[in-house]
This record gives sequence, structure tokens and C-alpha cells, in this order.
Amino acid sequence: MRLDAGCRICFEASAPSPLILMLRPRSGSGQWVVREEYVFEPGVPVVEYTDNYGNLCQKLVTPEGAFRVVTAACVETADEIDVQLGAPFVPVQHLPNAVLQFLLPSRYCQSDLLGDLASEIVAGHEAGYDQVEAIRHWIQTTVEYCYGSSDSSTSAVDTVKSKVGVCRDFAHLGIALCRSLSIPARMVVGYLYELELMDLHAWFEAFVGDRTRSTEGRWYTFDATQKELRGNRIAIAYGRDATDVALATQFGPLQLVDMEVWVKPADLETP
Repeated sequence: MRLDAGCRICFEASAPSPLILMLRPRSGSGQWVVREEYVFEPGVPVVEYTDNYGNLCQKLVTPEGAFRVVTAACVETADEIDVQLGAPFVPVQHLPNAVLQFLLPSRYCQSDLLGDLASEIVAGHEAGYDQVEAIRHWIQTTVEYCYGSSDSSTSAVDTVKSKVGVCRDFAHLGIALCRSLSIPARMVVGYLYELELMDLHAWFEAFVGDRTRSTEGRWYTFDATQKELRGNRIAIAYGRDATDVALATQFGPLQLVDMEVWVKPADLETP
């Protein structure tokens, strides 16, 4: 499916403020960026770079006063997400070097504290994909989705205790539980078509074996906020947790005033 997706973010600054944005999707597995637009009002000089996770970042300084960012992209997406029940666990010694960092505890994903819970959840399931699916199902049926129930400091351990959260918290918990079983897991932020209460969305990916290819393994998508895995996703950013995938990181007196997100079928007649 071809989707038009984007967001409009309005800031107010009491003084010029350094800002790092991470709002541009890139072509890759499951998506192809057909065209995109990026507008700053007022216009400012921008330096773009790629971070350690391959995310496209924009560094700038906002002027004093109102500042607006509008980003939009037309992206071809996969209608269905690959499911590989029975895909095996990849031993740590066989993991690609770039994947190893996603085994470690991180700020919001304290995998070193959740080993007992993870072992309880996956008991009786084959190591690998089936364990991750058991984790996803446990979160989806155990943790209540409640908008506004958490904040920027909420971690996976907090969510285990409260049993309530939003997509970010569901992803953090899934990641932490996977890592505690030595299954690499990473966070993804992006757009999801037909998401209720339209906003930017978060899910997670786990690295397990691939029975259909000769490769040692690959990343698979999991979303504990959904009863059934849905396609038509546009990934914007990847990282260890929310620290790495913040779509806007400010270093000055800058306030978020308003934000609008949209995802809709693209006008195929548009060149």
C-alpha cells in the first residue's frame, strides 16, 4: 500500500535553542520512500547526519518565537508483516556484531531485573520467535493500554508494577523481556495506518533465526498494543529504547505548543 504520512510540530522558544530532529523515514526492508517534503517556518540552516543506528537526523537552532516543522512523505509499505513461528533462537556467539548492543540493559529496558518474569512467561515455548510471541501476547493481555498513564521517566520495571501504559511502555517491556533471554530487541518509532487516536507509534523488533534463508537471523516486528499484527507501518527511527529514538531533542528554552499527525492512502494519480 502507498501511504501519505507526516506530522506538523509547533514550538515556541524564549531564546534561540539548539534542536535535533529525527523525522525522516528511510527506504529499507518493508518500505520505500517515493517522495518527501521537509519545511521549516521560518527557514533556518540545517545540518543532516546519520546516527549510530542509521537514523536520519537534522541539527539546527530554532529562532526566538514561534517555530514550525512540517514533514511529509509518500511511502510504499508492506500490507502484511512477516511471521515466522518456529524460527529458532540465534546463539549469542553467532549474532552479527552490530546486533550485540541490543542484548544489553538500557535506561528504560532493565533486562537484568526481569529474567525470572521472562522465564515464567515463555515456559513451554520453543526458544526464538515463539518465545517473543509469547512475550508479546502476555503484554497485550496483561498490561492495560491507557493514554496518559505514563511519562518520560516510566521504565519497563515500572510498567511491570503498574500493569498500565502506552505504546512506548509496551515496547520497552517487550524489549527488556526479550533481552533477559539473550534475544536481541530494539525499539522502532514511526507511523501506523488506521491507528486509533492518530499519533506517532512505537513497537519493537526481535532478532531470531530465519528458516527460509541461509542467513543466521533477521529482525521481526512485534506490537503488543495490537491483538493481531498489522502491516502498513512506516518506520522512522530505531534504537535501544526511547532515548535513541526521540523525534525531537531540545537543548534550550523550547516548548512544544501543538502537534498533528496524519496517515492516509496516497493519491495514486499524484506524480
